[in-house]
Amino acid sequence: MQNTEANLSKNNHIKSSHIKTSHVKTSHVNKAAMTEQQVLIAGGGHVGLSFALLLAHHGIASTLLEKNSYPTISPNDDAKRSHYLDSRNTALSRRTVQIYQEIGLWDELQSHACRIDAVQISEQGSFGRAQLNKAEEQVESFGQVMENAWLGRKLLLAAQQEPLITLIDNANVIAVDQQSDGVTLSFSYYGEEEHEQQLQASILVACDGRDSTVRQLLGISTTTYDYQQAAIVGVVETDKPHEHIAIERFSPAGPLAVLPLTDPEGDGNDEYQEGYRRSVVWVCPTGEEDKYLEDDVHFLATLQQAFGARAGTFKKAGRRGAYPLTRVLADKQVDGRCVIMGNAAHTLHPVAGQGFNLCMRDAHVLAQMMSRQVLKGEDIGNPTLLKRYEKARQTDQKRVIRFCDAVVHGFTHPNPAVKLARNVALVAFDKLPNIKPLIANYAMGLKS
Repeated sequence: MQNTEANLSKNNHIKSSHIKTSHVKTSHVNKAAMTEQQVLIAGGGHVGLSFALLLAHHGIASTLLEKNSYPTISPNDDAKRSHYLDSRNTALSRRTVQIYQEIGLWDELQSHACRIDAVQISEQGSFGRAQLNKAEEQVESFGQVMENAWLGRKLLLAAQQEPLITLIDNANVIAVDQQSDGVTLSFSYYGEEEHEQQLQASILVACDGRDSTVRQLLGISTTTYDYQQAAIVGVVETDKPHEHIAIERFSPAGPLAVLPLTDPEGDGNDEYQEGYRRSVVWVCPTGEEDKYLEDDVHFLATLQQAFGARAGTFKKAGRRGAYPLTRVLADKQVDGRCVIMGNAAHTLHPVAGQGFNLCMRDAHVLAQMMSRQVLKGEDIGNPTLLKRYEKARQTDQKRVIRFCDAVVHGFTHPNPAVKLARNVALVAFDKLPNIKPLIANYAMGLKS
């Protein structure tokens, strides 16, 4: 289970805005080549940074604009959480791990990643049970769980150190103008006084979140659905070691998850014991958030009732946040030389942890297609190419969207007949041959 936009730059407390010259880097390729091949990326969260790093891996320069202020960090900094990061965690699928391995970043990430060796699935108060085990599926793991604090820090460090990536923070996009051979992006920023600037490139990729400014400026409408739910996300300690097991539990309120976490390292949770620390995603109806946020005793008791003895006794609760759950789908993901990506393209329910991993597969495919254009000496922002990208990603995207919605609605439907059917389906999933490998491969992002 994974959060909605895992956005590195989520910070509502920043009141001033300026370009930090220490973070703005000029590409080391020659200026003519950079002008010809440059990509503009709006939105510097996890998806935007990852896409810029994917492009750099293929030798493609990009300029990334982020509306908030990036922190000043160095490779020698410890891993303490900073105010710009929240307490959320991300479940990285095997395919996402492979993508980070391809660009040489996984060695930097894995020290704070906790592998998932097994997944237990059940419904509260029902007989249906299923389990995925890595030995049975003959995989190293089903994925990895990582705190956003660490993932964001490492992505930012890698981008700061990459000469093909120019970072501009505190940049507010105000206009997008498309020409036949390029895109002009206008943005404002603050130094000693407010400034306005324009950048031109062959292509603009918008990774600026669910409420995307670029998407709105392009006049791209969205199809939205309010689940009337909120996700309560935080960290807990149990008296039973997690043993690298992820627990998916369905309750009348919605899907829940307890995921294994690594030992803390300088994040303010030093009292947590080795192997007893877990990420929790608790879904509740909209309007009930406060009682789970403000009262640790009530929160822990509610978790205990929902999960029973599967995770052991819930002993302590760390800080947590509440995030409204709404599905937002862009009605189109390509407009001329502009691509809508990440949560700007599809914001999904966090059930099964598919959202961020789907975004990474999108980014990987587009980076590969653009790389092939460069090798052929052709235009990386060619609208025909971008339309091919949009079409190529439809099958994977639609499958994931349908799966997430089917799980959410199927496991919260109160009809007794529907409840019986889904529990029979869980048992069948657990017992029938050939079903588990298929579902496991989809969940790991290996079938798209």
